[in-house]
Amino acid sequence: MIRIVVATDAWHPQVNGVVQTLSEIARAAEPLGAQLRFLSPDAFPNVPLPTYPEIRLALPQPGAVARRILAEEADAIHIATEGPIGYLARRYCLRAGLPFTTSFHTRFPEYLSARAPIPERWTWAWLRRFHNAGVGIMAATLALADELADRGFRNILLWSRGVDAALFRPRGEADLGLPRPVFLNVGRVAVEKNLEAFLSLDLPGCKVVVGDGPARADLTRRFPGAVFLGTKRGQALAAVYAAADVFVFPSRTDTFGLVLLEALASGVPVAAFPVRGPRDVIGNAPVGALDSDLGAACRRALVIPRDACRAFALQMTWEASASKFLSFLRLHRPVTGLTLTAAASTAGQL
Repeated sequence: MIRIVVATDAWHPQVNGVVQTLSEIARAAEPLGAQLRFLSPDAFPNVPLPTYPEIRLALPQPGAVARRILAEEADAIHIATEGPIGYLARRYCLRAGLPFTTSFHTRFPEYLSARAPIPERWTWAWLRRFHNAGVGIMAATLALADELADRGFRNILLWSRGVDAALFRPRGEADLGLPRPVFLNVGRVAVEKNLEAFLSLDLPGCKVVVGDGPARADLTRRFPGAVFLGTKRGQALAAVYAAADVFVFPSRTDTFGLVLLEALASGVPVAAFPVRGPRDVIGNAPVGALDSDLGAACRRALVIPRDACRAFALQMTWEASASKFLSFLRLHRPVTGLTLTAAASTAGQL
């Protein structure tokens, strides 16, 4: 069994696509002969971010990250995020001459510019330098891969995502006891998710939001007619999906949107803006309505057959995603012989 070290600044108890993807890949990789070992914030001193208490910011010493990587005797190294852990893992690999892959999960330039006056070009330049130091950058969709290539990123690898279709499935008995139709959104309740565009729509039935985040209190006050259910996981989350009539995805910045696949696997059609993310996941498949008029998309989605949504999602599995992930890492298995000796020497100097 090969051992893979994954450096990530995003980890439990965070609820987001990065954490879910890594967790699912670890589970699906075991039967394929691979074990993922995570360097995550819980392994180092950490503090909660002031406005995001569920996010723990790791404060590791460079030598601590290096020694953890070396102790794992890894066959491959993957850096999933660009935070302190990811940066120090990258720094160690470069100094020790160890090849590594990275993955591009989050559109930080857009997220940062939504919160602070930081020019997007500065952040893109930093991300390009970070990722181009590796031997391959994994991107979730072809459109994202093309965009990264246009922005000067090199060695881009297409790595799609999956869905747990056994958990997320149609459930005839599912009912929230709310007026129908039920328009649902699941995800982080934060400014970059553009939830106001959904909650301000004039729609029949009711609007339901599952998730938590810094914008929840403000949105709850401003939209008292919406139902905020907080964070849901596992069977409870799957039951909410199955009880919805349309899944509304107002984000304009997500690189993929795992929640889209969870909704479709539950037999729930999608309404979204025609932007990267929903456009890449759905394409021309008759399982969603993409429209610059989000309200019109919601109403059109109501007549989409639920069985078509389920059939589409069944094509996307975590096993296939894990297999692709491992195939990229097997191309860059680094750590033997003189390389391992050099890596140990470098770790001792940090």
